[in-house]
Amino acid sequence: MRHQPNRTFRRAPTAQPAAPRRGEPRQAPRVKPVRASRLAVVALLLSALVLAAGCTQTSPPGNPGEPSKTPATTPPEATAPPPGTTAGTPPGTTPSVPPAADAVDLSITLTEAPDAAPRTFRLVAAGAATLAESTLPDPAAALVAVQRYGEKMFFPVPDPNRMCTEQYGGPETAVVTGWFHGREVASAFKRTNGCEIASWRALAPLFGALGGGTGAV
Repeated sequence: MRHQPNRTFRRAPTAQPAAPRRGEPRQAPRVKPVRASRLAVVALLLSALVLAAGCTQTSPPGNPGEPSKTPATTPPEATAPPPGTTAGTPPGTTPSVPPAADAVDLSITLTEAPDAAPRTFRLVAAGAATLAESTLPDPAAALVAVQRYGEKMFFPVPDPNRMCTEQYGGPETAVVTGWFHGREVASAFKRTNGCEIASWRALAPLFGALGGGTGAV
């Protein structure tokens, strides 16, 4: 049997790409082309996502953060108040704002007995002339009375030395409200002692009596 000599097998060297020669441009590495079918699938998926997002989101009207605007409304035109009254005051009532300094606008509520229905009157004047809004039986006499005694009767000054007799003049009562020469009036009158009877007689025409009367209608 013949002896076989040992043989050593060497791997053949892998062929290396030849180095470019001097002066020649280097070649870019080759990129494997992507299949057209994969690109088409990706494009379809992206389109479906965009459509789904558009269906779920709604855009609010106007710009974000901008407050809503309401259409402006035109206020109603102001109408002039009736003669002898001020704006916002129904006819036949005393205005809530002071008239001119020489004006008189008084409302009188007269009650002749506890069980009697109250009666109301009004005296309206500008200077020495009464106006048509007056409803007293004798507005001229009432104006003379208030021009003469109104300051003292409507705005009395307390007098500790004043003495009043104890006498009863009747159950009549009167409440006067309004304005007298730029000052607001809120006075009550009755006839339960001598001083109150004297005040009632002084202002009798204002309480519905004719000139020189007692104040009873």
